[in-house]
Amino acid sequence: MIQEVYQKAMKFAGEAHKDQKVPGTNANYLLHISNVAMEVIMAYQAEPNFDLELAVQIAILHDSIEDTDLTTDDLAAQFGEDVAIGVQVLTKDPTLESKSAKMKDSLNRIRNCPFEESAIVKLADRITNLQEPPANWSVEKRKNYLMEAEMINTELAETNHFLNNRLASKIKDYSQWI
Repeated sequence: MIQEVYQKAMKFAGEAHKDQKVPGTNANYLLHISNVAMEVIMAYQAEPNFDLELAVQIAILHDSIEDTDLTTDDLAAQFGEDVAIGVQVLTKDPTLESKSAKMKDSLNRIRNCPFEESAIVKLADRITNLQEPPANWSVEKRKNYLMEAEMINTELAETNHFLNNRLASKIKDYSQWI
């Protein structure tokens, strides 16, 4: 059942991200994680054409390799290979130097993933991140973030109409901070 899957993944993520805050706030990082999962659940209600349990687990765990000491093997042991693969393709490659190269590599791996749930989570993640930017972000950083969001929506077009349309709307709204 989706509730048990959600609770197991959220408990695991809560432990993994226990000291992490949402950037620019004092909010616990679980706020971001739960918002990404909520976007996935809402997308499924609008278009129930993907594996909701897989997508929710990937959503909740999507930053666990990138932001914690957890590995793909750790995730596979707890949640299975598909979840581990789904999170791995969302994880930026730290060996790449530029932020642009990391984003292009990540999008390429997402597009080549054998299932679409990682792409759904990527859209949901960027929707969640397009809130009012932290006050310390320069206009240039905000512009780059907006351009990345546009690239994500373009590269992952036709992934999920609900999320693609929602991201397009958030991109438009985010323009006020440029």
